[in-house]
Amino acid sequence: MADKDKKKKDEGESSDGGKKKKLIIIIAAAVVLLAIIGGAAFFFLKPAPVAEEELDPGLSVPVPDITQSNAIGPMVEIKEFIVNIISEEDRHYVKASLTIELNREEALEEANKRMPQIRDAILLLVGNKTFEELQDLQGKKQLKAEIISKINSFLQTGKVKAIYFTDFVVQ
Repeated sequence: MADKDKKKKDEGESSDGGKKKKLIIIIAAAVVLLAIIGGAAFFFLKPAPVAEEELDPGLSVPVPDITQSNAIGPMVEIKEFIVNIISEEDRHYVKASLTIELNREEALEEANKRMPQIRDAILLLVGNKTFEELQDLQGKKQLKAEIISKINSFLQTGKVKAIYFTDFVVQ
């Protein structure tokens, strides 16, 4: 009988120890599982970073007031040019000529000397526009503002007062 009691006592201790071990293993497995789920949620549910390319740089260029002073400054004519523009469907191009109004006479000589640089800047700006942007009035005003800003960045003796498109065809 003593052997039976001892056997029952040993079985009780081993089953209590086994239950504790099982409980610890279950808790450890649950902690590991929660850590894995939390890590996956952190990586997959965080918001995607906003790409800087999505912002249109043309939106930050100020559009000059159309009703500027009545005094007419010296004018520089830029002869006709043709530029391919960005398009998803077909090939499109712009055929344009324009006149630049300067704020002083001294700037006229510099603008004539820098004509290749001015034409290059205009061709790059126009060629970087899409067909849709150049179809509406706001797109053309934006282009004028960008051209003024770009030319003014390298003129030293004066500034561009206004840009006038004398011919502008988008096809």
